[in-house]
Amino acid sequence: MKALIVLAATLPLLATTANDTDEKTHEPLYRYSGNHGPISETAVLRENQSHRTEFLLLGLTSDPKQQVWLFASFLTMYLINVIGNSVIIAVIQGDTHLHTPMYFFLSNLSLVDICFTTVIVPQMLVNLLTQRKTILFTQCLAQMYFFVAFGITDNFLLAAMAIDRYVAICRPLHYTTTMSPRRCCLLVMASWAVSHLHSLTHTILMGRLSFCGDNVIHHFFCDVQPLLTLSCSDTSINELLAFTEGSIVIMSPFIFIVISYICITWTVLKVPSVGGRYKAFSTCGAHLTVVALFYGTIISVYIRPSSTYSVTKDRVVTVIYTVVTPMLNPFIYSLRNKDMKQAFKRLTCR
Repeated sequence: MKALIVLAATLPLLATTANDTDEKTHEPLYRYSGNHGPISETAVLRENQSHRTEFLLLGLTSDPKQQVWLFASFLTMYLINVIGNSVIIAVIQGDTHLHTPMYFFLSNLSLVDICFTTVIVPQMLVNLLTQRKTILFTQCLAQMYFFVAFGITDNFLLAAMAIDRYVAICRPLHYTTTMSPRRCCLLVMASWAVSHLHSLTHTILMGRLSFCGDNVIHHFFCDVQPLLTLSCSDTSINELLAFTEGSIVIMSPFIFIVISYICITWTVLKVPSVGGRYKAFSTCGAHLTVVALFYGTIISVYIRPSSTYSVTKDRVVTVIYTVVTPMLNPFIYSLRNKDMKQAFKRLTCR
């Protein structure tokens, strides 16, 4: 309940950041000098046009009053995320009753969610607290690399969980052999390997670009699209790779999930009893909720032409899948899960 109150108080603040930038020109209301103080537009135009060694993250807002509330809200959501997902990992690892493929994937998803948010939120909190908005080019690339890698790993793990539900409901007699511990480990290892390879490709291509003009990133972290808009090099290869290979990496797991649930629905509808159908669907409810939150936001940001990029709208949507969804996952997977509740009670009794 506390998490929902924090979320309800934060989203209206994010919507007001539309006044900080112009949607068409993406020009900020102010600039920063090397010592992080405001300078005039004329001084910016006279600035040396050499390759940039650092960038300036504008964040979500420049209003000091809003920054205080945003700092408190994001710190609370980050702590809920870390504590909640850590508890899930501890409960699953500490209870032998939960040593099954579904909970094995869930523990890995919780770990990735912690890493995914940690790449972004601590840096943003430091910027809000100290007003130091600069980030070195190498640090920016590192942040982008891990953000993309953990985001795509999340993507593949959700697909692996859908496959697990498909086999459990549609092929129950083959479940033990199909979802063996060895195959589950291979699925997780493949998810990590492909994700990091995908991220490495984009990071290398980004590192080859030149950034010799404006160094202000209209975002609260180093994402792919905001960096591409600042480059003075030809970004056609980057954009083509992001739209083609990126779409395949994001959409392929999503298609697997959709097909899995079509088959699950078809199988469950054949069950004669209403109670049996409800029990089968209830095992998929939490996963479907997380899938809807994750893919609904991430597709709206990345699977589209760069010409439709919008600073303000994308910042709000990005907050949802980078901070809000990982924070809500522990609640979604545990509140109505009897196995998790019983395991948590056994763990606390020890």
